[in-house]
Parts: sequence; C-alpha cells; structure tokens
Amino acid sequence: MFWFTILKDLIKILREGQSPAKIAGGFALGSILGLSPMLTLQGVLVWFVLLVLDVNIAAALLSITFCSLFAYMLDPFFHWFGYTLLVQENLRELWTWMYNVPIAPLTRFNNTVVLGSLVSSIMLFTPIYFGMKRAVVAYRIHFGSKIEKWKIYQALKKNAIVQMYMRIRDLGS
Repeated sequence: MFWFTILKDLIKILREGQSPAKIAGGFALGSILGLSPMLTLQGVLVWFVLLVLDVNIAAALLSITFCSLFAYMLDPFFHWFGYTLLVQENLRELWTWMYNVPIAPLTRFNNTVVLGSLVSSIMLFTPIYFGMKRAVVAYRIHFGSKIEKWKIYQALKKNAIVQMYMRIRDLGS
C-alpha cells in the first residue's frame, strides 16, 4: 500500500495546477534533504529555504521519502567522496578554518558521509531541477490523459479503501 500511496501522490503532484518550476524546485530541495542528513545546520537551512520559497511542499516531501530510500545504498560512495574532499591537501586550510568557526561544526562537515552526501546533493540539484521540470511538462502534455485511461488507475480510483481515504483526507479542507 505504501508504494501505491507514493504513486498516487506523484500523479497528483504532476496533475496539480502549480507551475512545473515550483514542483521541480520543491522536488530538488527535497532531494538535498533526502540524500543528506537533516539534523545538521545545512539541513535546517534547506528547510528554511524550502518554507520561504514558493515551491511545492508535497513534491519536497515526496522527494525526501524517495531519496531517503536510496541514500543508504549510496553511503559507501558518499563516504569515499567525503573522505576524498577531507584529505585534499589544498583544502586543509579551509577545513581548519571551518572547524575553528563557532557555528561551522554544527554542519558536521568533518563526517565523511555528511560531507560527501551534501556536496553530491548540491551537485545533483540543477540536473534534478531541470529533469523534474521537464518530466512535469511531458506528463501534462503527453502522458496524463493516457495514464488516467489505464484500467489499474480506474480500479484504484474506484477502490472503496481509496475512496474512504480521499473522503477522510478532504474533511480538513
């Protein structure tokens, strides 16, 4: 049922009236939070940016869930990448300066997985943003009406459990 909920939420996000840029922005910011640990200073800053900017929060939450599922599998790569960055001779002065700045240790930059995942997710931000923006446009133009005609989509929409969930969900609005 978990996967059906994620699939249903993804289709709902793609169909919503918000612009593709807002959906892609939420998804890209959520990918930073999903790939890197949230209980750091940079995690708090990304949450702040996410809440201040006019982006789709549902897309961000979906992205956090999706990326968190894969982050654990990518931890060996993040460890290697973070270690490579931390042992660079030409970056040693930067790491020493950051460690001596009072607030910088809250970023936990000296943890190889944290540093590797943060830098990787920042590097992936632009491709994820433009890829998701393109996917939303493609869905709305080419795939949306076709997916709604699928028998499994119609069956899920008519399912009593799904209808009860939708009624309960819509009570608050």
